Amino acid sequence: MSFNLMNIGTSGIRSSTELLQTTSKNIANLNTEGYVRERTEHVTLSNGQVGRGETVRLLNEFAQRQLNRDISNTTFYEQFVNEAERVDLLFAEESNSLANSINSLYNNLQESINQPSSSVTRSLFFTDAQSYLDQASRLSDIVLDQKNIVNEQLDIFAEDANKYIEKISSLNKEIASISAIDDQSAANAIFNERDKAIKDLAELMDVQVLDGKNGEKLVFAGTGEALVMENGAFSVFVTNGDPDLQHKNLQLDIKNGNAAPMELDSRTLKGKIGGLLAFRDEILIPAQTQLGQMTVAMADAMNQQNRLGMDLNGNLGGDLFTIPSVDAMGYQANTGSAALSATLEPGQGMSLTATDFRVTFTSATTVQIEAIDNYGQVVGTPSTANVVAGRIDSSSITSGEAFGLQIDVTGVPANADQFEIKFNSEAATTITLTTGRSEDLALASPIRMERAIGNQSTAALSEGVVTDTSAAGFNAGPPPSLANGPISLVKTANPDEYEITDTRTGTAVTFTAPAPRENILAQAALVDPVFATYGFDFNIEGVPQTGDSFSVEFNTGGFDDNRNGMALLDIKNKGIVRENVVASALDENHKTVNAAYTELVTDVGVKTNQARTNFVAFEALSQQSETWYESLSGVNLDEEASNLLRFQQSYAASAQVISAAKNVFDTLLNAAR
Repeated sequence: MSFNLMNIGTSGIRSSTELLQTTSKNIANLNTEGYVRERTEHVTLSNGQVGRGETVRLLNEFAQRQLNRDISNTTFYEQFVNEAERVDLLFAEESNSLANSINSLYNNLQESINQPSSSVTRSLFFTDAQSYLDQASRLSDIVLDQKNIVNEQLDIFAEDANKYIEKISSLNKEIASISAIDDQSAANAIFNERDKAIKDLAELMDVQVLDGKNGEKLVFAGTGEALVMENGAFSVFVTNGDPDLQHKNLQLDIKNGNAAPMELDSRTLKGKIGGLLAFRDEILIPAQTQLGQMTVAMADAMNQQNRLGMDLNGNLGGDLFTIPSVDAMGYQANTGSAALSATLEPGQGMSLTATDFRVTFTSATTVQIEAIDNYGQVVGTPSTANVVAGRIDSSSITSGEAFGLQIDVTGVPANADQFEIKFNSEAATTITLTTGRSEDLALASPIRMERAIGNQSTAALSEGVVTDTSAAGFNAGPPPSLANGPISLVKTANPDEYEITDTRTGTAVTFTAPAPRENILAQAALVDPVFATYGFDFNIEGVPQTGDSFSVEFNTGGFDDNRNGMALLDIKNKGIVRENVVASALDENHKTVNAAYTELVTDVGVKTNQARTNFVAFEALSQQSETWYESLSGVNLDEEASNLLRFQQSYAASAQVISAAKNVFDTLLNAAR
């Protein structure tokens, strides 16, 4: 009996010691990050003794996975908000407002229109035009700087992720080796370290974890790609840009392997990496392309309208802004020797979309042109075009549209060679003033209308609409003039019949122009097609009487004329910025420059606020998951203190059993003497 009591007491002391050690370990690791509370479990043997205990971690894997998932979502929105708030504040700042610069530009244009012969007011217009370009460039530079910061952070995050991936793989090997000798309790510290590495990786990106053989954990990206595999194999992140080296993409590759890199979908990565890429793709790139698009559209519209006027020197107007040309970026897989450059086709600013573009050669002389979104996905239907004399523009399109681009091709392309054109990306920083001379602002119209003094009616010719000063009807000079001389228009006896004469014809051309007597030259062109090439047209206002005579001549000396200036001013109210690549039949699909800028600022603000709201929501979920996880796996000091006291008492009681066994044994010995 005493022998059995001794064994039971001894096993009780041993088990109590193990319990005290486990409790002491829990208390000591109260503030250790990643530590999972442990518990030692014993079984009673058939002889009444306590078997050797097994120390296990108190871990609920479902709670752990939920916590990692919520952490990925929280850090995604936290990173997005941290980055987006800077851009939102900069765009919302009154001193950075591009709308203020645009309004000031048009206000000074109005002053020039009020005093068209004043060189002072014209100079103020060019001063404000330069300020507008400087402001657009400053905003674009802000975006470009943020893109550089994103690239730097992406490299850092990718390096951190690779460290965690490699660490998880290494710990898997250690755990597998311990599993081979069936001593799981010895691996608890390594389990904690691995779980901490997985949690740290979850902060960077969404991860999915599966159980492998021998206690290993197989880790996959939330997008499905394998990060840590069996037998110690793992993938690593690399950041590359193809074709744009400044637009880095996250890819996966097998370390020291020959597998082709796998593209990751940044929209589903989550974590800090996903938030960083989402900020770039949803805020930076759209802001950059939209700034470039609206700046180019406005510059082109003002160039085209200024060309239709007459400047203060009496010459036909020219360009006010110089629209840049950009070199296309070839993909690394290209095999040909071709090089592409692109600019805006003059007069096609309204066709330009707020996208990048991909050009694919389907042969040496044919291409496919695609508008691509922030993620490199094709938007709308691709266009096809021929390469004519080394150029692609609206005239060489065979289906679809050129999106406002004029592309020059040099060298010899190979079939399937691809190029990416980022025309909008830096346009706002590279547009410049073509001229700063006040005389070059073409406020006057190059034509003027006269009615004969002896006319019987009050009818008159309208101001006229000039559509093309490079057409055959104009002679650029110097001095400039109507190429075919003044035009004479006489009402004949027939109610709808008129006679038109110019230097070219020498004799009158008779034609009819029924009410409402609009587009008179177009009506005359039905008899003599040359009248359609004059580059302008006009209406008859009122009802002329037989014999009434009118004339159209070049506006020589008309420096107080502001008709073309009014058309320049009206650009502010015109929808010249294209809204969508694809639009419904009922959608006008264009907006004013001010509306486009307001929409840009609003879009940045809305996305930032949405992300901020989502961050608050997921932060609350993450805290709930953390609380749930800690309630199961965290160390509770009160509970451990209670256990410590209980196990001390158990130890003391077991010691008393041993003492009782000793007394019984001594009694037996004494009885035998």
